[in-house]
Amino acid sequence: MTRQITILPGDGIGPEVTKEARRLLEDVAQAVGETWVLEEALIGGAAYDQTGHPLPPETVAKCKASDAILLGAVGGPKWDHLPGDVRPEAGLLGIRKQLGVFANLRPIRTWPGLLLASPLKAELLNGVDMVIVRELTGGLYFGEPKQRLNGGDAVVDTLYYTRHEIERVVRQAFDIAKSRRKKLTSVDKANVLESSRMWREIVQSIAPEYPDVTVEHLLVDTAAMQLIQRPNQFDVVVTENMFGDILSDEAAVLTGSIGMLPSASLGADRPGLYEPVHGSAPDIAGTGVANPLASFLSVAMLLRHSLGLEDVAQHVEAAVLHVIESGHRTRDLAGQGGESVGTEQMSALVRSELQRRLNG
Repeated sequence: MTRQITILPGDGIGPEVTKEARRLLEDVAQAVGETWVLEEALIGGAAYDQTGHPLPPETVAKCKASDAILLGAVGGPKWDHLPGDVRPEAGLLGIRKQLGVFANLRPIRTWPGLLLASPLKAELLNGVDMVIVRELTGGLYFGEPKQRLNGGDAVVDTLYYTRHEIERVVRQAFDIAKSRRKKLTSVDKANVLESSRMWREIVQSIAPEYPDVTVEHLLVDTAAMQLIQRPNQFDVVVTENMFGDILSDEAAVLTGSIGMLPSASLGADRPGLYEPVHGSAPDIAGTGVANPLASFLSVAMLLRHSLGLEDVAQHVEAAVLHVIESGHRTRDLAGQGGESVGTEQMSALVRSELQRRLNG
């Protein structure tokens, strides 16, 4: 079988972690006996430097023709002076919109060997294993109008949702909860926002279709506190775009390093977009110390959700766990004991363990 996978290295450490993720994909393709066409395309600041736009039409076309897309990272201070519509982040928002990927999945789990890397007490972190499902293409980030008024003395941003946009991401979250521990937490601000009241009504209307899933509603401020106080209570969390952005970054603290967090952005019958959460980290770009594990775990999500290779995805995750439990640490995990390794060495360790598992 031939698969088409587009890789968008982007900026900062993006090219470094996607280089290692590409090696991982090549190893998997060989192990499963398939032909995978891996092609790169421009996005973000790198695309602006070469084409004058952070999301060239050629990139969009290549992504739409793919089975899956793996992204590195976009942005950096080099492009901070640019107008908003051509900044690197506009490329990321644009490709999400073009692909119609409306549900962003961020698995948050703690790793036994890294419990001390988190600022929280270890006893709070045992058993943390949740998925935050964030609506990705609506809400405050995309609503219009979005502009300065009265000569710059006033400003308006619009929080806009349709019933269809809310229903589809809520159903996605229910489906995920049904396949896990059967608990769904819906986060809103229904005591203040009309959009949140509609959100809550829709969740309640869909819930009877999933009688085996327990549903609870939390206001976003309460959810933010409970993520720190009792993080292991959560299974699947679903929320709108801005709340999801903030809460998933807060939850990153639980793992001890944002360098361990993958994500998937999924749509209906569209290629999925997979990316590590960590950003471009321009301060360490080119030094060979970036943590590739979030990119590897994003590959695992790609294998699971876009290519239907659940067993292989589990082997990738198990290989990452094995290397971490064996005491190997990249610089972002420094201070947690074990051997300090660079990007390429960490990659080689995981790929060696994966090959052992796939060939065993």
